[in-house]
Amino acid sequence: MSGSLLSLLGNICLIPVIVGSIYVFLCMCAVLRFCKQSPSSSRRSFPEWPPVTILKPVCGLEKNHRESLESACVQDYPKYQVVFAVQDPQDPVVPLLKEIEKEFGPERVSIVVENRKAGPNRKINNLLSALPHARYNTLVMNDSDVRLTPDYLKTIVPSLLDPGVGCACTLYRATCGDRWFEKLELLTLNADFIPSVIFAHVTGASKFCLGSSIAMTRTSLEKIGGLESLVNSLPEDYEIGRRLWASGQRVSLVHYFIDIVINLKSFSEWWLHQCYWDQMTRAARPIGFFATFLTRSVPFALFFVAIRLGDPLGWTVLGLTLVIRLATAGAVVGWGMRDREGVGSLAFLPLRDVLAFVSWFLAFVKKTVIWRGTEFTLTRKGQVAT
Repeated sequence: MSGSLLSLLGNICLIPVIVGSIYVFLCMCAVLRFCKQSPSSSRRSFPEWPPVTILKPVCGLEKNHRESLESACVQDYPKYQVVFAVQDPQDPVVPLLKEIEKEFGPERVSIVVENRKAGPNRKINNLLSALPHARYNTLVMNDSDVRLTPDYLKTIVPSLLDPGVGCACTLYRATCGDRWFEKLELLTLNADFIPSVIFAHVTGASKFCLGSSIAMTRTSLEKIGGLESLVNSLPEDYEIGRRLWASGQRVSLVHYFIDIVINLKSFSEWWLHQCYWDQMTRAARPIGFFATFLTRSVPFALFFVAIRLGDPLGWTVLGLTLVIRLATAGAVVGWGMRDREGVGSLAFLPLRDVLAFVSWFLAFVKKTVIWRGTEFTLTRKGQVAT
């Protein structure tokens, strides 16, 4: 390969190195600015709090599951109901749910066991089973791995006071990354995804909805076609947000973090989840997803070292790139998100960035996606077929 071509390739690699380094710095500034706000400064109160139903789709036993599920049952809120929905009566989580129902009583906790198969999205199937048992019109949908604090409902529900708000969602922070591959997941969320969400929110760069924690009314849900219309969308949160914005309603991002407990059994499980995440993002936002190659500074810094055959300039560029990446990520998870666990996992961040680049590439060539052990054919905009 000629020297001029190598020089050209090296210069091309420097573009995402520079752009990516600037991007993570801007994300850091956005996170620190956002997290300086006091959660109580944006909190409002209803003259009379509306009763709320929390819908919890559950599938299988997970790490620290009792603590996570019970956190929905101990809310400092006047009147609310929690509906746990399970597809399989033989699911090992059912005995735990019955214990929780016995502890808090049927007025607080309801259990629905129904093998609903309206489409490939099992979460939506679960929610469809739960919805007829919801007593109240204000709905809050939580994933089963979410761990809440008692002020959660009083923080997320007031956003619905604004008639222009179709739903409210909260940020989340991954926790309990005990094994090395779980630390990769923790860093994917805390050091990469959530900072990009906050950056998009602060700058108005994109519109989104975070599905782990959503509050909305039945009226807003019906305006976007109801849950039945989401059964073929694996990234249902993206589709909910897209439809709300298209209908003239807004998605309110509440200044509040919930915890998500990481529960991965192997590296391959993490890898399948990473590939699924990237494939769904590419299907939902193909142009935006493609453009993210400009923010992948660490992989392209490694390419630059290889092209330069390991000369001093190549190693200097790589060293500076790693310093910027680790320093900004440390500020985000440490100062911004108060995540000591994330700070302690930062040594895995370069590896995560390299693996994430591989899954980014595969998202353009793989036509099937594996979700919860089932393979689906990916069509367009996140639509899937078995």
